[in-house]
Amino acid sequence: MRLSTVILPLERWPSSREKWRRAEELGFHAAYTYDHLSWNRLTDRPWFGAIPTLTAAAMVTSRIRLGTMVTSPNFRHPVPLAKDLLSIDDISMGRLIVGVGSGGLGADATVLGDSAWSLRERTDRFEEFVGLLDQLLRNTETSSKGSFYSSREARMLPGTIQQPRTPLLVAANGERGMRLAAKYGEGWITLGRAADESKSCFEVVNLQSANLDEILEGMGRRAEELDRVLLNGLSNEHPLTSLDAFVDWAGRYQEIGITELVVHWPEPNSPFDVDAEIFETIAAEGLTQL
Repeated sequence: MRLSTVILPLERWPSSREKWRRAEELGFHAAYTYDHLSWNRLTDRPWFGAIPTLTAAAMVTSRIRLGTMVTSPNFRHPVPLAKDLLSIDDISMGRLIVGVGSGGLGADATVLGDSAWSLRERTDRFEEFVGLLDQLLRNTETSSKGSFYSSREARMLPGTIQQPRTPLLVAANGERGMRLAAKYGEGWITLGRAADESKSCFEVVNLQSANLDEILEGMGRRAEELDRVLLNGLSNEHPLTSLDAFVDWAGRYQEIGITELVVHWPEPNSPFDVDAEIFETIAAEGLTQL
């Protein structure tokens, strides 16, 4: 099992830089950031762009993996996005991880002036988005005609350092999204949330993981081929209150096959306002006690 963190792009770079450096010092597997233009939970706080933030982070670190958690079709087109991702993969010397999702229903969904998409259209767009992004990152030239996203002789030279492309982690809850994860992904991301609020996060993740096993089997893939990533902080679980709480929490998810846990970097006056000293202890010792 691996432990990673999400660093929100809330501060000017001289302050934010130290968080990325410290994440590497603490031994996190990866440091991710959200790809939003703003985030509804922190609407009145500063918010910087994911692509330049990850580029800057690549320049001040050397070992930790870096990635989006997640990027989406809300305001991205696969062609320019793929070029940006190729560039970060190059600057980081092959440390990039690309987390993708269908996108939330917050401000990002309408910031370009369009009406919010229906659930069906959002899912249709996401399928095309992931499929084209996969092609672009694999090939030096891609031409594709879709209902929502197309490319014409899109060149991606010299290609990514990681081959056949940068790893894709696909965030999904429903059947169609999980099939995308099984078809294209090196990993699957879940928040552990479901429409049925009577179920605990653990119950939801356990059921989702079992469904994913069936989908993978139907596609001829082994269950262990796909990483399973749980993003904490947006459910009703609070594993960062103490080292013991974390070890108990992580151990339960390890038993059902979760391979990577992602926790939020402590941010005062936010939903992720946790004790920084406890957080660092967890980062240093948490997984060793499993």
